[in-house]
Amino acid sequence: MKSNGIVRALTADRERHYWRFVRDYEAIRAREGRGSKSSEYYLALPFRDVTGHNRWQWQIRARTFAYLERRILPEIERSLRTRVECLDLGAGNCWLSYRLALRGHRLVAVDLIDNEDDGLGAGQHYLSCLRHPFLRVQAEMDNLPFASAQFDVVIFNASFHYSVDYRRTLAEAVRCLRPSGHVIIADSPFYSCEESGRRMVEEKHAQFERQFGFRSDNLPSREYLTHDCLNELARSLSVQWRINKPWYGAGWALRPWKARLQRRREPAKFYLITGRVGRP
Repeated sequence: MKSNGIVRALTADRERHYWRFVRDYEAIRAREGRGSKSSEYYLALPFRDVTGHNRWQWQIRARTFAYLERRILPEIERSLRTRVECLDLGAGNCWLSYRLALRGHRLVAVDLIDNEDDGLGAGQHYLSCLRHPFLRVQAEMDNLPFASAQFDVVIFNASFHYSVDYRRTLAEAVRCLRPSGHVIIADSPFYSCEESGRRMVEEKHAQFERQFGFRSDNLPSREYLTHDCLNELARSLSVQWRINKPWYGAGWALRPWKARLQRRREPAKFYLITGRVGRP
């Protein structure tokens, strides 16, 4: 079924399963000032947040994308020598699908959230600017409505940490990839140890309760990655990982040292993690 330009691939029972998560997520994002009625806002992303509401987060996204565009995508494009079939998981307002479509690739944007400010509905701002508009699909990451071996690249766009079961989520992505396909995990919190990640999750939920009146924990999402976690996924799904480290500025690089001096938990890192399926 398709409505408002979005393919609807969620069954009624799965919509009911996610409705509390979607309600809380949309409430938080609205309070954070996400989205705009102006196409200028969306077309400037990730390099500029014209509203100024979430500038520091978009600065991180911009540097991640710049690294992806400069260091990762050219290698993939050279190896394929053709238009890349790419699946954008956790596409949000579809800014990444738009940027990759500008490079001439074929994109499918997937998300649970479909509103016109911060979800798939916002993708309408990009479509008139593209010769070949991308497809928007409302679906869950663990049950993708695509044939096996359909895509060359799957990108988790600041979304992998929302998974409840990393192995199941990654296995579904791998199913959709062609042999020797590429997995990219962008902008998910990364910690050197489990304890730091667990403390971050508790602090985050407590902060949400103080700020918004609820903990935003309706789904038991994992919310962070570690080396041990990546190693286990590599063993179980035959994915060969490479951890890329974009430069986010001196202030960001000094955060771990400041945390040690202040005897606080380690801050999250945001690596760009790339994986090759079935290849050493």
